[in-house]
Amino acid sequence: MDTHILGWIVVALLIVAGVAGTVLPALPGTILVLAGVVMGAWMDDFTRVKWWVVAIIGALAVVAWATDYFATILGAKKVGASKLALVGAALGTIAGIFMGLLGVLFMPFVGAAIGEFIAQRNTRQAAKVGFATWLGLLIGTVVKLVLVFMMIGIFAAALLINR
Repeated sequence: MDTHILGWIVVALLIVAGVAGTVLPALPGTILVLAGVVMGAWMDDFTRVKWWVVAIIGALAVVAWATDYFATILGAKKVGASKLALVGAALGTIAGIFMGLLGVLFMPFVGAAIGEFIAQRNTRQAAKVGFATWLGLLIGTVVKLVLVFMMIGIFAAALLINR
């Protein structure tokens, strides 16, 4: 098989894995998409996808990564979450990976609620913190998905425009 074709297959696989990783916390989604973009630009010596386009996509990747982190933290902090709630949300997210889609969606809530309950011994506050943390995570994921698809769209547009 031609190495050029093989290279584009790797680019496509990196981008597809990156999209999956945007939703699944086990994969570094944004980084994988960025790696695919950089590899694709590099394969054509940055003639079709210019370095400044890659820089813009890189900036979007940084924003996506930061959004993922800050949305969850801000959701939890808004309702006065303890550090144990944040640790619980992180552990819940990791546990959720092994439980399928429902686990990925709801284990951060469960982890944050358990962590907050251990810290405060208040069921109502634990539920409130769990929900706020989960909502922050959900909003962060949606924003991150939008940013990742923007990255892919800019890359695809650069490839198509500069044929």
